[in-house]
Amino acid sequence: MKNSHLHFDTSIGVKKPESIRNKQQACPFCAREELTDLIEVDGPIILLKNKYPVLENAYQTVLIETDDCHGELSTYELPYLHKLLQFALRNWLELDRTGKYESVILFKNYGPLSGGTIAHPHMQIIGLNDINYKEGIAEEVFEGIVIKEKNGVRLTLSTKPKVGFYEFNIDMEDSSYNETFGVQLQKSVHYILNNFPFKASSYNLFFHHYNRRIYVKIVPRFVTTPLYIGYGIPQVPNNLHWMADDIKSKYFSDSGSA
Repeated sequence: MKNSHLHFDTSIGVKKPESIRNKQQACPFCAREELTDLIEVDGPIILLKNKYPVLENAYQTVLIETDDCHGELSTYELPYLHKLLQFALRNWLELDRTGKYESVILFKNYGPLSGGTIAHPHMQIIGLNDINYKEGIAEEVFEGIVIKEKNGVRLTLSTKPKVGFYEFNIDMEDSSYNETFGVQLQKSVHYILNNFPFKASSYNLFFHHYNRRIYVKIVPRFVTTPLYIGYGIPQVPNNLHWMADDIKSKYFSDSGSA
């Protein structure tokens, strides 16, 4: 039978530092001179093996985004944002192309409800030995109300969200990095943290390589609805068109903007 679950090593998990809620915890990513198993370094950006590989049958790496412990993706200068995203996407796709893994995932946690443990800005790239994440993805979860479409990049608000409620999607061709992709990603995250109709302090980014396109699903995080937890039933709110118009008016009203 094909494996459908990741196994978590609790003996490693209990040793992981937690600095999102525990502000007294020293940040392991700030102690750069103590970092080991480095894979690639580009200035402040560091890719390294995860010191706490809690997932069995997986190759786990951490991508430290910056040397600023209080930095956040929505406030990065655009040249730095593009550099970071190109670094992340390249390493993700290169690991996938090795063929060593059933699939490779790239994602980011931010905030106390995101499922992360370290506050310092980072992403994760994980090679899964025996799980293909694409088998659980339907194309319809990337479809939705178009907010902005420019230079071959499309930003939508899901009409059939994977988990439920509000999920933004951005996609571009997988042949090369498109800066419009980064601009739309940053604006969407800024909207969630600063102009969302409900107070939001957390989000996730989930990257997908699907049908020769790169997708990122941007999910503001709240307490997960019990209908999804208990029955796997996503809910779709009745104000999607209002929200699409709201972010469009606040961030994309200029026809020349990304």
